[in-house]
Amino acid sequence: MTQSKRTRLIAGNWKMNNDVAEAAKLADELAEALNEVPAGVEVVVCPPTIDITTVHDRIQAAPVKLGAQNVYWEEKGAYTGESSCAMLKSAGCTYCIIGHSERRDYFKETDADENKKAKALIAAGIVPIFCCGESLETREAGEHVAFVTGQIKAGLEGVEIKSGDELVIAYEPIWAIGTGKTATADDAQEVCGAIRATLVEIFGQEIADGIRVLYGGSAKPENIAGFLAKEDVDGALVGGASLKADSFSAMVEKAGE
Repeated sequence: MTQSKRTRLIAGNWKMNNDVAEAAKLADELAEALNEVPAGVEVVVCPPTIDITTVHDRIQAAPVKLGAQNVYWEEKGAYTGESSCAMLKSAGCTYCIIGHSERRDYFKETDADENKKAKALIAAGIVPIFCCGESLETREAGEHVAFVTGQIKAGLEGVEIKSGDELVIAYEPIWAIGTGKTATADDAQEVCGAIRATLVEIFGQEIADGIRVLYGGSAKPENIAGFLAKEDVDGALVGGASLKADSFSAMVEKAGE
């Protein structure tokens, strides 16, 4: 399968931004700006947990799907502050970000944690947006490809899927997240291509060909076209630019060109 046969995905990660009123306003703006989405493009927004139901209610009329930013792998119990797959699903989530570098760094999440989350989400019918990426130190040492593919192998060990649309990978070089620095399109293709090869090793060619690999890290309307021109880049996981309806909708439009 070539890239042209994979539906492009533009996903917005709001991170810890927007209270309920602000989330409602942005969701309304997105629903209006994205009342139609170009053919061959899928759109997901991932608000903070407290905003999920508000956003869900306000994007119903638009072709915009809902995701979460985190999940816990147990079904229920004494896990204060956590949300289960069933809870997210009941709130309307069909996607969930896991393994973001901020979770790995600030909250000390491990590859084993991401593995449990991926398995729980897939079992629940929620698509994981599995994040991976290297630090500047790792890149400068020339170890970035081995590091990222290592994250993929460890995080997806024992994961079973029947088709490529059950999983999304997001390559986010840590040194380019929120820094204003951006990997070049060639940088992104180098790693995304290696990710694709690793997915072939894990799942086989047919399934791997259907898994979408996104680029994230200071992606914006001005640079997204260059990334999307690459064979193994199927969309973007968007941070700051997803907090403005005009910027995010512009990226969706460019993905349809």
